[in-house]
Amino acid sequence: MACNIELLDGIALFDLLDAEQRPALAEVIDYQTLAAGAELFQAGEPGESLFIVRSGQIELYIKDTAGQKIVLTVAGAGDLFGELSLLDAGPRTATAVALEDSGLLILDRDDLLLLFQKNPDTALHLLAGMSSMTRKADELLRTRVSRNVNEEMAHQATTSILLRIADWLAWFSGSMPFLISHTVWFTVWISLNTIILPNPFDPFPFGLLTMIVSLEAIFLACFVLISQNRQAEKDKVRADIEYDVNIKAELEVAHLHEKTDRMYENMLSRFARLEKMLTEKAS
Repeated sequence: MACNIELLDGIALFDLLDAEQRPALAEVIDYQTLAAGAELFQAGEPGESLFIVRSGQIELYIKDTAGQKIVLTVAGAGDLFGELSLLDAGPRTATAVALEDSGLLILDRDDLLLLFQKNPDTALHLLAGMSSMTRKADELLRTRVSRNVNEEMAHQATTSILLRIADWLAWFSGSMPFLISHTVWFTVWISLNTIILPNPFDPFPFGLLTMIVSLEAIFLACFVLISQNRQAEKDKVRADIEYDVNIKAELEVAHLHEKTDRMYENMLSRFARLEKMLTEKAS
């Protein structure tokens, strides 16, 4: 049904229209109400309209190859969706379901052309809406694909100099160069204060050396603990990634089972028809 002119108020796509242009556009725009839980369209269906949410919320989602639901966005009041199928005349790329009682403004291709003719600047609002959806899709791709735990932890480390220093010190304190350098340092220090220097600066029992080594041990212990905490975070990320992979594999196996069952049922039905035909011919 046609919409009232008041329904165009507050919609960014129509804000640039003047008082004379709005009534003409309101006459051709349709208004549709959708009950909570009702499905507006499914992925793969032909699409010829663009929808603008006047009230309520519409969830847009797709299903991956494993049958897992992926929510692309939840369109609220003032948001538009369905523009891709309207522009390229292709099928719907997602499924739309009302999360609550909703009211929708519906524009077909002719309505959109009329809107652009009356005010070409409204095309920028449409492009902005498409850009927003593209950004959300990019973020979903970034977060849902199989992740590399080393890359993620390296990205976190680059944001903190302290973390990079802690990792390097934890690695160096457990290396052979660390052991050799300290062996040389202790040997020179003790030799200077017992044999070489007539007036040692740190005589036996080497209180200054003991204090320096104690302070070094305290700081090294802190840095090693920081590095261990980062390793624990890395193990947690790795466990999450393995869990995601296992879930995807389980869903994919279930999907393959469904395909196999359908193939088996089709084969049985064909065999039954073939057996029936052979029986009729034999009789």
